[in-house]
Amino acid sequence: QVQLLESGGGSVQAGGSLRLSCAASGRMLSRYGMGWFRQAPGKEREFVSAISRSGGSTRSADSVKGRFTISRDNAKNMGYLQMNSLKPEDTAVYFCAASDSWLVVQAAEYDFWGQGTQVTVSS
Repeated sequence: QVQLLESGGGSVQAGGSLRLSCAASGRMLSRYGMGWFRQAPGKEREFVSAISRSGGSTRSADSVKGRFTISRDNAKNMGYLQMNSLKPEDTAVYFCAASDSWLVVQAAEYDFWGQGTQVTVSS
């Protein structure tokens, strides 16, 4: 199993940036594809970005393309989500997740989840 812990959330004004981190422990993160999801109050959890085991391939939701960048450092057992040009509609709890598959967008395909970190964007 792998345990995941997100950090880096906070409050920021529209147009600002945040960098979320996901620290893995237990098994090596390199064994898994990684993803970031978010969930706003009253809404379903939605896919944000995913990255392959090696980090060579990524995919992102249309709503964040050109603004968010997913990356990973397998040597450090870390994953990241760089969020730029933040908008109020990006406000949500952000979760990192690990999957035996890779570049999948369905939450059900992910086996391990962090506890989430709150991101609040004010206008």
